[in-house]
Amino acid sequence: MRHFTAALITTAAALCAAAAHAAAGGATEADATAMVKKGVAFVKANGKDKGYAEITSKAGPFRHEDLYLVVYGLDGTVLAHGANDKMVGKNLIELKDVDGKAFVKERVELAKAKASFWQDYKFTNPETKKIEPKAMYCERLDETVVCGGIYK
Repeated sequence: MRHFTAALITTAAALCAAAAHAAAGGATEADATAMVKKGVAFVKANGKDKGYAEITSKAGPFRHEDLYLVVYGLDGTVLAHGANDKMVGKNLIELKDVDGKAFVKERVELAKAKASFWQDYKFTNPETKKIEPKAMYCERLDETVVCGGIYK
């Protein structure tokens, strides 16, 4: 019973934190999923050059509150980055979060195995400048993976 109660408390705390984040103006899981699908559709309809440019543009349609898109090649090279255009062209396959998790390597491996997935890691929130837990929704598109994440 104690484990069940602890699990309920943990689940309730996570739901409250997510609700508070959304109420404070942060993007939700539904926002991330919709944004990634919109980005994938845009790249398919307009081609990689225009698609990646729009995803990278800070004034483009692929930014909403603390949500932005990132596109990686399956080798870990950044092809588009909605929060930091200086990352475009860099291979981040060995990048690790504060806990030592090689999240880009994990992301491209997941993309090779699945058409879509969620991934958890820690990352610096460009709005708060603090390292926060993040959940990233990703969809494979040809030899790339298009991702958008929410801070928890």
